[in-house]
Amino acid sequence: MKHLWLTAYTDIIESLRARWFMVYSMVFGGIVVLLFAFGLSESRIMGFTGLSRLLVTYIQLSMAILPIFVLITTVRSVAGDREAGVFEYMLSLPVSLAAWFWGRFFGRFFVVFLPVFVAMLGAVIWGVLKGSEIPWDLFVFYTALLMALAWCFLGIGMLISTLARSSDVAQGAAFITWLFLLLFLDLILLGIMIQENLPPNTAVAIALANPMQVFRTATMMLFDPQLVLLGPTAYVILDNFTQAGYIAYAVIYPIVFGSVCAGIGYFLFKRSDLP
Repeated sequence: MKHLWLTAYTDIIESLRARWFMVYSMVFGGIVVLLFAFGLSESRIMGFTGLSRLLVTYIQLSMAILPIFVLITTVRSVAGDREAGVFEYMLSLPVSLAAWFWGRFFGRFFVVFLPVFVAMLGAVIWGVLKGSEIPWDLFVFYTALLMALAWCFLGIGMLISTLARSSDVAQGAAFITWLFLLLFLDLILLGIMIQENLPPNTAVAIALANPMQVFRTATMMLFDPQLVLLGPTAYVILDNFTQAGYIAYAVIYPIVFGSVCAGIGYFLFKRSDLP
């Protein structure tokens, strides 16, 4: 365990010094600043006012930005070290493969989740200073969802970086994976499946296997409990999940999915020819 946390600490320190982390932090911090600058915290829509409105918008923007940032920066973790010859140096040290792999995983999770959380926490602190009503339930719920989404795509990124033999291939695979999952948002590709007489329950089941769709539907459910925006699809979801049940599913499923991907990545990493 000592080597695992030392590896995680080393990865955190290296990431904090990297340019990508600076850009990554500026993106999420800039989003909050722009939302305040455009007066979004003063607007009202569907009963959401002040900070609630800002958090709703922030979570929607995070859904589009967070996955691709996590994938692109993570896939270079293993593939980049393989190209740089880090493995030969690592194998000369008393560090197990498990400690190195999972240390990188936990360290990278801390790094990718920190700017997202700090930006949202900054919005809450600003709301407190302005005397706004703080939607603590929204804050806790969105924090859990963002944590689950970051964990999920971090696991996918670690799997891709293990399979790819070069950082260029890993980045290309990461972009294709993100694009593939993005195409299933709002049942874009599933509409074609339904036209081919695919049962609606099966189509929805396929959609809910997509972590991005699960995340987006959960955020919609908070301000639209009946999921009116999803049309008839809402009946299938609500008949199989209660509102509380779906929210729990939206947090647990991405974490499990990311953990399984990371576990497969570690298994392949351990059995592969490292150099």
